[in-house]
Amino acid sequence: MRRILITGGTGYLGTMLVAQALAQEWDVVATYHTHLPQEPHACWESLDLRDAAAAEALVTQLAPAVVIHTAYRQDGPDVMAITATGAAAVARGARAVQARLVHLSSDVVFDGERAGRYVETDPPQPVTAYGTAKATAERLVAGIHPAAVIVRTSLIYGGPRRPGKHELFALDVADGRADALFFTDELRCPIEVGDLAAALLELALLDRSGVLHVAGADVVSRYEFACLVARAFAHDPSRLRGGPSPAAPRRPRNCALDSSMARALLSTRLRGVREVLGQE
Repeated sequence: MRRILITGGTGYLGTMLVAQALAQEWDVVATYHTHLPQEPHACWESLDLRDAAAAEALVTQLAPAVVIHTAYRQDGPDVMAITATGAAAVARGARAVQARLVHLSSDVVFDGERAGRYVETDPPQPVTAYGTAKATAERLVAGIHPAAVIVRTSLIYGGPRRPGKHELFALDVADGRADALFFTDELRCPIEVGDLAAALLELALLDRSGVLHVAGADVVSRYEFACLVARAFAHDPSRLRGGPSPAAPRRPRNCALDSSMARALLSTRLRGVREVLGQE
């Protein structure tokens, strides 16, 4: 049985990856940061990516055949240490034991100012701290482990069976428990969490390196996404307010990804959010 190491195994995507990898009969080792999970069929290891030496040592000690690196920090003072420097440590460990590395990146490495969809060869131009950390991680991982595949993805959601934080927030606003303006000019390609997990596990077995865009088929605004979610969960979308994003702080607006290369490569279907949420 081949061993797979999934970092960030307690996260939204990580939890799905662990479940799917177990179903595919991998020997699953997954990491957590603060709370030991209850999933008994995986082996759990504590990992603090701020300790780069310990992170590298853990990977080399486990000597997996595959590493899928999903762990990150989106904000706060440790965003660079965890998201970029931590990713480099994982890459060094994976290279040392000749493990296949699938590194998860983000559409926010772009500034969002172009028309149309971004392709893999478009240069990163981040405008946020998180985007800068993710772009730095891409550069470090590619330099350390050239055989790694660096997967840029978009908003991750789950649909009515397993709603994620973006969906739950939209429902809170639709039901009057929260208030927010959903941006009409911020464009993403949301991807269902099960589709993304399946694509990452498929990539773990393919001879593909470099950057690859793996996102949903549909380009939707934050506002349209919120409305789709409300309707899919049988909530009234009339409370949802849409409008342009503010000039400051600067946000990447059009982060639409062209995933045609991934669709040609993978057997996993990268469904659009309208299909998943039953709106087409």
